[in-house]
Amino acid sequence: MTQPAERRPAGRPTVPKARSKPIEDTMESVESTEPVIAVRAATATLGARPVLRGVDLTVNRGEVVALLGANGSGKSTAVRSVIGQVPLTGGSVALFGTGLRRFRDWARVGYVPQRTTAAGGVPATVREVVSSGRLSRAKLGRLRKADRAAVDRAIELVGLADRAKDSVSALSGGQHQRVLIARALAAEPELLIMDEPMAGVDLASQEVLADTLREQVAAGATVLLVLHELGPLEPLIDRAVVLRDGCVVHDGPPPEAVGQHALPGHDHVHPHAADEPLRTGLFT
Repeated sequence: MTQPAERRPAGRPTVPKARSKPIEDTMESVESTEPVIAVRAATATLGARPVLRGVDLTVNRGEVVALLGANGSGKSTAVRSVIGQVPLTGGSVALFGTGLRRFRDWARVGYVPQRTTAAGGVPATVREVVSSGRLSRAKLGRLRKADRAAVDRAIELVGLADRAKDSVSALSGGQHQRVLIARALAAEPELLIMDEPMAGVDLASQEVLADTLREQVAAGATVLLVLHELGPLEPLIDRAVVLRDGCVVHDGPPPEAVGQHALPGHDHVHPHAADEPLRTGLFT
């Protein structure tokens, strides 16, 4: 005997249940709308001297932003506060939508420090130094085939494939800078922060570094650069933020270079202020 169909209460029509997106897709969608770097009302001091005075800085996904300013304006302090090296006395920093205190995914961030010119007394080859940048992605601290391939790609990108087995102590200043950049690129970061990458670097190395950065930008990397002048990187810059006395005085199209900085091949070898200390080793 055929069973009668179940009767539904009147006034309650059947509504197809909407499919919910996987949590991971939702998180990625939300994150993609967040700035990669969001600095809000940041203040910082070095000793008793105020260095940042309410700095706001936003870098969106895929942007190349140059942080410009005279010596002592707070450029390096600003980027070092972004990666937590300089604690803020006020304001906030967020990376990929996560507050700096809770951010742990440092493999997504590549950092090239300022003016490194020596290996810090640690004997190491170019490959060994660049490989150290891959450890954040390596499982149990062991480099596997994919890790070694990433290291090789990074070394090739900066034009040092023929020097991979050489000691870093045998390299020139420009080549040292290339090693630092390769070390940052080895982790295949989504965000690349570079503090004065062209400082004291010969013109040939500047062109190599510009080409390297161009490839990263084409691959979708987000970049924050501390620069004294734009130089060969000017065509890559989407936006410039200019600091003066720890305050943002310009945020928009890059200003045109004037005077000595506008001359072709101008080499930036100026003395740095107290808030922009020299780095003395590849591992610092």
